[in-house]
Amino acid sequence: MKVVEHSFSTRETYRAWLIDGGFRDQVKDIRAVTHTSSPFVWIANSPSKDPMSEDVTEFVGGHDDTMSFMRAFCGPGGTDAVGGCVMVEDGYGAGHGYDYDLVVIGGGSGGLAASKAAVAAGAKKVAVLDFVKASPAGTTWGLGGTCVNVGCIPKKLMHNAALINEGIHADSAAFGLKDAVAGTHSWEDMRTNIQQYIRGLNFKYRVNLRENDVSYLNKLAKFKDNHTILATNKKGVTEEITAARFLVAVGGRPTALDCEGGELAVSSDDIFAMEKSPGKTLCVGASYISLECGGFLAGIGLDVTIAVRSILLRGFDRECADLIGDYMKSNSIKFRKEVVPTKLEKVNDDEILVTFSDDTQETFNTVLVAIGRSADTKSLGLDTVGVKFNEKNGKIITKFEQSSCPNIYAVGDVMEGCPELTPVAIQAGTVLAERLFGGSSKPMDYKNICTTVFTPIEYGTVGYGEEEAKEEFGEKNIEVYHKTFKPLEWSLSDARSNSNGFTKVIVDKMNNDKVLGIHFLGPSAGEVMQGYSTAMKKGITMKDIQETVGIHPTSAEEIATLSVTKSSGKDAAAGGC
Repeated sequence: MKVVEHSFSTRETYRAWLIDGGFRDQVKDIRAVTHTSSPFVWIANSPSKDPMSEDVTEFVGGHDDTMSFMRAFCGPGGTDAVGGCVMVEDGYGAGHGYDYDLVVIGGGSGGLAASKAAVAAGAKKVAVLDFVKASPAGTTWGLGGTCVNVGCIPKKLMHNAALINEGIHADSAAFGLKDAVAGTHSWEDMRTNIQQYIRGLNFKYRVNLRENDVSYLNKLAKFKDNHTILATNKKGVTEEITAARFLVAVGGRPTALDCEGGELAVSSDDIFAMEKSPGKTLCVGASYISLECGGFLAGIGLDVTIAVRSILLRGFDRECADLIGDYMKSNSIKFRKEVVPTKLEKVNDDEILVTFSDDTQETFNTVLVAIGRSADTKSLGLDTVGVKFNEKNGKIITKFEQSSCPNIYAVGDVMEGCPELTPVAIQAGTVLAERLFGGSSKPMDYKNICTTVFTPIEYGTVGYGEEEAKEEFGEKNIEVYHKTFKPLEWSLSDARSNSNGFTKVIVDKMNNDKVLGIHFLGPSAGEVMQGYSTAMKKGITMKDIQETVGIHPTSAEEIATLSVTKSSGKDAAAGGC
């Protein structure tokens, strides 16, 4: 970037140039039209003195806008965090004449957040359409989307059930609780309590929409044109609804098993609502959903096998993924490697005979498929309005959450390239609504987003994995600090004798040891990693971590005390207290 100065001899000549220079219309949406204090800054491909030049790519604004721009530009987010958030004009105006300012299609985390933020930012009429289509196995649910009903919430609660059960059977005797070992686990009781909790959340979401002046419509949407949808209720009655802007936030649905008898399998859309215990279960796939479900099912005492076509947790750090696999094997979870089911056949009353690609067979009570997800866009009529999407997975292609049809937007799992995480959808929906109705120009920052995989040993991560960092920055330019440790709460239990936690930090040696990625396997990994997400956005270095006083005696402290590098070849096992 090169700064080119254009100066004026007096304030009056500057203001005359700025206000009457013939480009008021070009910058009508820029705050600097009224905020005229010097400097007024724009970005161009050449050092032209004329802001009307075709070389101008963006107007930054006046003094305050310029200062905000430079703070962000010089910060850890780099150029992707600032500038360039110029959306295509979508024709929105106060007197648009449509039924709604904004109609949100999809009542999940991103859609609900965006609808309420839109009202708070100034939208007068906002509606949310949410209509849950039953899964192939017949499961339906209420308002709130995947996370609340068939994702994060029931998953975390069942994971907690597994942790409690594991603590009772593996650890209680070592801590003197010899009479604490309970009897059998009741799937029915757990399922009932979790579903009641979820129904309470469904009701609260409806109340919350009403309190925020958002209309809730339990209807299925399909585009008629870019300002009109056909909305069909559960009785099959269809009406037309118009809006100046639409936001698609329908999320995704699990990919079905494509083999003979595949309809006998269930998915994560079904597992949490099953009225009877799944019993002996085959989890198909090595995704985080498959491993999490297999983990909590085994943790409550069920017989679990996981069928893996290639590798565990594709896209995550390989070392950490392999350690998770080793831990799960040590917890009596069986793995079938390099196989996929080729046939499912119902036998007896409650068993499924599975034939694998290596011609072996085994009988299970439940087959759970978690081999990926696709955007739930097939019935939306996106072709009708010219919205471009990925033909393979149905995800909408966007720039700054705006589709190829300017007044139609997308957030969350339905958007191509978006991390499939609830907090990402919430943040993106909120930031977009503030841009559309609140005058903000702030883009959503999709970098350095922290996440946790709730496998039997929890895995928290933010930033680059080791392989990814080597490919991006060059192997010779990165360093890895690592440590194997025994969490204190595991130290007395014989059952934990072969179990360890692990952490590593990946740094850029060529940039002041700036932290590129942090990884942690151990108890409460999500709680450990959340703060590091903020630190990563602020450009934390390894020195910052090492100069931080840890909280003793915690597993989180192990990150702050990292000192052994992989390149040193020294033993990475923690010692002392």
